Parts: sequence; C-alpha cells; structure tokens
Amino acid sequence: MPPSRSLLHRALLLLPPPPSPPAYAALKAAYNAPLLAVLSALARSPTRTQQPAVLEIALPCPHLYGQLNSPRGPLYAPTQRLVADLYKLICVIAATESIGMEDAEGVDARVVLLAYPRNGKLHQSSEDASPEEELQGPAIELHTLARRPTSWDAVYSVECEEGESLLQNFVSLSPSKTDISRVRGGIVQVQVPSPAAATAEPVMASTNHFSVAVGGTFDHLHIGHKLLLTMFAFVLGRRPSSAADYGPSILTIGITGDALLKNKKYAEYLESWQRRQQAVHDFLGPLIYFGQSDDQRILIEEHTESGPNGHAVHVTYPFNLVIKYVEIWDPFGPTITDESISALVISLETRSGGAAVNSKRAEKGWDPLEVFEVAVLDASEEESVDETFQSKLSSTEIRRMRSEQGKPETHA
Repeated sequence: MPPSRSLLHRALLLLPPPPSPPAYAALKAAYNAPLLAVLSALARSPTRTQQPAVLEIALPCPHLYGQLNSPRGPLYAPTQRLVADLYKLICVIAATESIGMEDAEGVDARVVLLAYPRNGKLHQSSEDASPEEELQGPAIELHTLARRPTSWDAVYSVECEEGESLLQNFVSLSPSKTDISRVRGGIVQVQVPSPAAATAEPVMASTNHFSVAVGGTFDHLHIGHKLLLTMFAFVLGRRPSSAADYGPSILTIGITGDALLKNKKYAEYLESWQRRQQAVHDFLGPLIYFGQSDDQRILIEEHTESGPNGHAVHVTYPFNLVIKYVEIWDPFGPTITDESISALVISLETRSGGAAVNSKRAEKGWDPLEVFEVAVLDASEEESVDETFQSKLSSTEIRRMRSEQGKPETHA
C-alpha cells in the first residue's frame, strides 16, 4: 500500500487561466510570481516534516472545458505544451532559488489539469452529483477538486480578477473550510484572435484510448518523469458508465528491471525496482483517483509469473480503472505481448523506440499504436540556470550528487 501522507505539509495553488496564446514567455510573466512565492514558502516553512511538502498546482485549461469525455488526441498538443511549460517554469524557479524537488527538504510539485472556462462561468451547479467516473484524473472539473476528500494545510489563490473568481467558485463548491492565502499575481495577456485565426480547423476522427502504455527506468523520480506520467495518464479516455461491460481502462507502466541497470553510471545509487515502482505510484495514484485515498475498494495485487513481463503490481480502482506496473526486461515490454494496448506515450528523445514497437507489432499482424510525444525540457532561453536546471532533470546527475554526498541507497 502507498505510505500515509498524513504527516506531509500539503498545499493547493489555484492558478488563474493561462495567457493566450500560451507562449513560454507569456506563461512566465503570468505565473512566475505566484509560483515563486508558494514554492519558497513551502520550502522554508518552519512547520515542515522530514518529507517533501506536497504542492498540487491546479492549472485551468479552457480548451478542456466540456471536453473531458472526448477522445484526447485533438486535445493533446495544447495540453502537453501547457503542462511542459509549467513544469519547466517550476524547474527554473527551483534551480534559481536552490529549492530541492526530490529530497526531504524539497517540494513535491505536481500539476492537476482543471477543465475550467476562461470567463469563470460554470455550466454545472454546485448541487450536481459527481459520477464516479468524474474522479478520474489528471484532468478534472473544479467541483471534483473542491470536493476531493483531502485536507490541505493551505490553499493559495492569485491576486487578480480571474484568480478571485476561481477562488470564489472553488469555495462555493467545497464542503469544508480551508485557510486561504493570497499571493501576488503576474500579467496574464489574452489576445482576441482574428476572425481568420478563430476559424475552426476540421477535426479528424480520433480514437478514444482505453489501454495506454509508457516505459522507463523512473529512477529518482524528477520533473521530467512527472511530465511524462501526467501526459501518459491524460491520453487515457474516460469510459462512460454505460460502457462498463467492455472491460477496464488500463494504464500500463513498464519499469526497467534491476538486472538491466547494472552498467548504469553510479549504479550503487540506483533505487530498487520496488522503490521505483512505489515512487511512480505515489505520484500517479493521487493524480489518477480523486476519491478517498484509503477507499477499501482499491485493490492492490502483486503478480509473479514465468516469462516476459510476468512480474507486475496491479492497482484496481472503483471506477474500473487499472494501473499495471510491469517489470520489463527488454525495450518493448507489454507493448508487444498485449495486443489490447492502443496508444504509447514517449519522450521526444526516444521517438525511435515508438517506431521500433510498431515495427514489432506489424510483424505480429497487430494494429500500430498511436504514439504521443512529450517534450524534452530545456532552459536554453534562460540565463545562468541551464546547468543547474538540467541536473534536476537527470537521474544520472541525481545519483552523482548523492554519491558526492555519501548517501547510499537502501534497497528495501
């Protein structure tokens, strides 16, 4: 079972809707001030425990409002760009301000996608019931976030008209009272598109994926991993309750087995498969399920069978969603042993891996996977942070720093 988070300092930051168009420079102008204030406050809080503070950052996505039951393909590119740039900005601030993102003195920041209209006018009333399938993240509606059975030590709101509107909507939907702290906002620029630019392009037919895969080592989970896992979870469509008879929705995560990592640099500082699997689940679980974390209906099973991909941990949620953490021994994992997988999420730097997977599937006469790419974060346009920035996005660099600090890994 995932460890209890009751001792952690938890906070929620409600960002106002992003600038439009959402270029990185515009995003930085809008969000740098509130992110800096909240990250610094959590990192330096005198009430901190010896575990990272958890900061959930609610990112309003106007393009997702009213679209959460739609196939994710047409929504993927603008969502990925927003999430990548926000994580990039978080990493830049952490590098500049020497805020740890992985260690006990750091801040565990994670982005929650909020389907929220730019004008703040919600169609649903606060009395609307939340169907169980609406608890599936990482993209949710405001009422799902507000009613989440999680206690935040503080909720941060941004001082601006849009931020105040979002806060008031949040408070009106929340059944509990939480301390509210307001932080200074930045400049949110919104350009009205010209009639020509506003003309909608025809939307191609898109598949609603209910079995999605991703793979990686996931050693010393960092912001690059968080971006990859968030977008991986986003690709999984919502299966309506009327389609329950068609089987579960499945997220398959291939995690490289220990034996394949012996030649990695600073191998003695690699985390064990069990620890890497647990770290991925500690991040992904709360991002996927916005219900009660100790819900007795959540089923966790470990499978150990002979053959490739035989060792796995399956976590089943009440709305018929399953996360499969599979120990893999080759670059392909379950993508070439499970025909039902229909989509693969990869980092841009591993594009060739997606092509290799589809080549193998073609040999079997299987349909190819739809491949979704996630950006590789870089700070080339920033001054004096690139080296420190990159060290926060590299498991090898994290292991190297731990070796210099003399902190060997325990392989429990």
